[in-house]
Amino acid sequence: MTPQDIEQPLRNLREKFHELEKALADPGIYGKVAEFKKISREHRRLESLFTSYDRWLEAIDQRRENHELLSSESDEDMREMIQSDLESLDHTIEQCERDIRFALLPPDPNDGKNIIVEIHPAAGGDESALFAGELLRLYLRYAEVKGWKAEILDQTASDLGGIKTVSFSLSGDGVYSRMKYESGVHRVQRIPVTESGGRIHTSTVTVAVLPEAEEVELDINPEDLRFDVFRSSGPGGQCVNTTDSAVRVTHIPTGIAVASQQEKSQHRNKEIALRILYARLLEAKQQEEQAKQAADKRSQVGTGDRSERIRTYNFPQNRVTDHRFNITNYALGAIMEGDLDALLEPIIAIDCERRLEALNQAE
Repeated sequence: MTPQDIEQPLRNLREKFHELEKALADPGIYGKVAEFKKISREHRRLESLFTSYDRWLEAIDQRRENHELLSSESDEDMREMIQSDLESLDHTIEQCERDIRFALLPPDPNDGKNIIVEIHPAAGGDESALFAGELLRLYLRYAEVKGWKAEILDQTASDLGGIKTVSFSLSGDGVYSRMKYESGVHRVQRIPVTESGGRIHTSTVTVAVLPEAEEVELDINPEDLRFDVFRSSGPGGQCVNTTDSAVRVTHIPTGIAVASQQEKSQHRNKEIALRILYARLLEAKQQEEQAKQAADKRSQVGTGDRSERIRTYNFPQNRVTDHRFNITNYALGAIMEGDLDALLEPIIAIDCERRLEALNQAE
């Protein structure tokens, strides 16, 4: 890639960047929350692109100067220093080129959104519930590492200390763009604590990553929502509710229903149930739109279908394998402690390369 290759696309993007700066300078934009968020996200994306571009040009100039020095330098020590600098510059140029190519890809409209994550045990009984709890811990630790805000929306514990179900929100920069790769079936292979014979069992847990819906994205008639109030049936959080504070909200046209019993306040449970319901409705709407597209234009990550097996955690071998991208990592312990980037960084790189290749073929 040369500067001339991307001169025209960057010129167009710089014009767009200046338009975004003008929009952000208008005090009236701060009263339009959804529009302000959208413009701010795009502004940050382009700002990062131009930072990488300027760094790339600087490294190219430095490399050219070093080659000129190398051709005229006879001192061996100096030649070694220049050669070492050249290797470092080559690495910087390669990294910047990759960042620029990825930044030029059409952005996912959900990438700047906050998310709701739902984790449910699937096959495996108590062992599945225990691993669901460990995945929750992993994601909360990862959120802490990334500086994201996490909030438990609804959670029901299992008898052995795992979870029967949990919904939580994550908010912060780049939340969806990284966590979207977690949607699907997670398979765990290990010897359960309840297994006396030392046999390895296989269990599964489903994870759904839902972008939070913004007001302008869904047109919901209030008459299409039915609210039911009931008493909590179990340990929905800190204690069992002793009043009819649990809330179930049903979207009548689709039949999608969400219940919340985490909080003692009926108003708070209603708010949580609606947040989750809106996220599920947005997911259904987006999947319907995706289904209308040609199969070869759909995301390389998959449909985000929670029935798609995406990953295996093999504890006896200390191994994690992501089946979509043929990535294997032998530091399972570190990953379960929150080092999810060890998996996500290569996944994102491969996915972007696939999207670039598909884009080039389409052209």
